[in-house]
Amino acid sequence: MSDITNFDNLRSPVGCEQADPRRIGLYAMIGKRLLDILLALILFPVLTPVIALLWVISRRDGGPGFFGHTRIGKDGTPFTCWKIRTMIHGAEDVLAEHLKTDAKAAQEWARDRKLSRDPRITGLGLFLRRSSLDELPQIWNVLRGDMSFVGPRPIVRCELRKYGSAAPIYLSQKPGITGLWQVSGRNDVSYEDRVSFDIDYLARRTFSFDIKLILLTGLSVIARTGR
Repeated sequence: MSDITNFDNLRSPVGCEQADPRRIGLYAMIGKRLLDILLALILFPVLTPVIALLWVISRRDGGPGFFGHTRIGKDGTPFTCWKIRTMIHGAEDVLAEHLKTDAKAAQEWARDRKLSRDPRITGLGLFLRRSSLDELPQIWNVLRGDMSFVGPRPIVRCELRKYGSAAPIYLSQKPGITGLWQVSGRNDVSYEDRVSFDIDYLARRTFSFDIKLILLTGLSVIARTGR
């Protein structure tokens, strides 16, 4: 658990020039995809009943059980990122009204694309997010090849401008279900830190590092550090 609370041992001071997206090793070309497929095939039979149960529970308010949102993948290719729905009906309208009437929330949203107190999230949704269970359907994205188990946090197109000159770093990788951001405080880190995590990960992307991050994610889920 100390690895989660003290993240310095996982980070290294790297810059964009050290994380060259054109530099691709054998693991990145072949091994990473093989690892994704193997893990997905092992986990899919175990997770499917859990996903089905959460889908049924989420539908109890009359809304859909799944929520699909367009995110930007490798090479700028858009894809539908799937989650268990955690928000109320008309969530976008509620958000727009909330940002109009709460200047502090509007500033937080513009900075992080997240809210510490989000009026759209249901009681069940809050539990799912804190436990990261809402992200289980993304195993389908991994099987399809849209995502990897480990990689940058999937973002919407308008967020690319926040990456600045580091945008090619994000676009050179498949987004991940987990990553450096997942075991480093999640939404409690700044957007600048999230970008630096993606740069750092690309420079250190290896089989052993991916396995370490996956194991640390398990501890993070048990500790319910999500939001």
